[in-house]
Amino acid sequence: MRYAYSVTSALLVGGAAISLATGYPAGAQVAQNDDSHMARVVPRAGAPESFADLTAQLQPAVVNISTRQRIEVSGSSGNPFAGTPFEGLFNRRGGGQQQQPQYREGQSLGSGFIISADGYVVTNNHVVSPTGRGTVEEITVTMPDGTEYNAELVGTDPQSDLAVLKINRSADFPFVEFGDSAQARPGDWVVAIGNPFGLGGTVTSGIVSAVYRNTGQGGAYDRYIQTDAAINRGNSGGPLFDMQGNVIGINNAIFSPSGGSVGIGFAIPAEIAAPIVKQLRDGVEIERGYLGVSIQPVTDDLADSLGIEQNRGEFIQSVQPGEAADEAGIRAGDIVTKINGQTVTPDQSLSYLVANTPPGTTIPVELIRDGQTRRVNVTVGKRPSEEELRQQQQFDPDAEDEDPMEASDNAVIEEKLGLQVLPLTPQIARQLGVGTDTQGLVVAGVDRNSDAARKGLQRGDIILTANYRAVTSMQDLENTIRTAESENREAVLLRIQQRGRQPAYVAVRLR
Repeated sequence: MRYAYSVTSALLVGGAAISLATGYPAGAQVAQNDDSHMARVVPRAGAPESFADLTAQLQPAVVNISTRQRIEVSGSSGNPFAGTPFEGLFNRRGGGQQQQPQYREGQSLGSGFIISADGYVVTNNHVVSPTGRGTVEEITVTMPDGTEYNAELVGTDPQSDLAVLKINRSADFPFVEFGDSAQARPGDWVVAIGNPFGLGGTVTSGIVSAVYRNTGQGGAYDRYIQTDAAINRGNSGGPLFDMQGNVIGINNAIFSPSGGSVGIGFAIPAEIAAPIVKQLRDGVEIERGYLGVSIQPVTDDLADSLGIEQNRGEFIQSVQPGEAADEAGIRAGDIVTKINGQTVTPDQSLSYLVANTPPGTTIPVELIRDGQTRRVNVTVGKRPSEEELRQQQQFDPDAEDEDPMEASDNAVIEEKLGLQVLPLTPQIARQLGVGTDTQGLVVAGVDRNSDAARKGLQRGDIILTANYRAVTSMQDLENTIRTAESENREAVLLRIQQRGRQPAYVAVRLR
């Protein structure tokens, strides 16, 4: 965001500071909408009496996009015993032959806009992606006058949800260009044109509600322009225009408990979209930076347990062995506060900063560890494919659980955390499906009214550390609790191993 401050000259006369511009004593506070201030604030482009001329100029370049898909229908083998032990018997005696898969036809509808006279079109990836086990067989671009053209898919980028098409026709098409979304400010007028609910050529107007809105979904591009211009299903991929007719955003999503517009829509900023669109159009592989960590925001509970400020940096839950963060010495439990000199905030997340750093670049990373600020240099890696990211080591969730665990009688732990724990023996480790050399405390019971229960802790979880210190006995955990209380902390940071999951940090409030 950009903030404008008026600078007023002042003259010190006889010990009294007088503002030459306003007549107010120097340093005196006045209302932000005081007439003396507002007289100098002139809108860059005020709302016109009508958006009709602007719309008439831009609408020819905005198109409707539809796909025809072939979708395999699950459970369509015709075998009434499908999925049972008698499935093979039916195929041998009843059907006589293996049933062929059955398909149905599907479609998707969305919006897009032409960015060049030779027919390149920008839209959202999800508009032209297949549904479920389907394949896209045809993409149709429909012009405002109803003319239809077949289009081919030039390139897609699922992470940013962008796609580029090419109309299969030699013609001189009307087109629009990207503007500078970095200049957008809350309160600026915007116009959206698209295809909501299949109603082509629909125009809505509103203002920029917020810039660089983080929706909390995570990922490399969780950074949007928020607008109250009506956006509904079918507007996806359509342009968001400023008053100069520049595309400053690509309509992408809405917040809606009802499924319709409630005045909260999100558009991918042009400053993010334009470089990706150019790479897709040119056939250049899109490479993103990667550290190899799992992260979470610094919540109130985390901040209390660590004794740091809230909304400062992001917390490292785990580090992937052999990846960039591991090679640089970043550890689980660190709080990363700066990336290459840029502060990590909710609006400028760690994922965003790293993903937009070219792989192979060496950058400084500032972090907090054990209450001390440290700095390491990281050579950013290349983000693996989505399939590779899905492959992660997990503990066996089907391990046997034969003997019940007896609850502990440690009153302090039960009173302060709402947990009953006992030392992790090799026998219990085998029951839980973890290595017999694993050290920690196993949760034998959880008070359902405790913060631990609200945070998802349950019987069978393993407490590996408390406030970064290993806990191999109940006394270790009790000592950590007493130390936290002596330092006036309201929570304790536990590292928890749950069955079938990677270890994770959980801040549990003290009672």
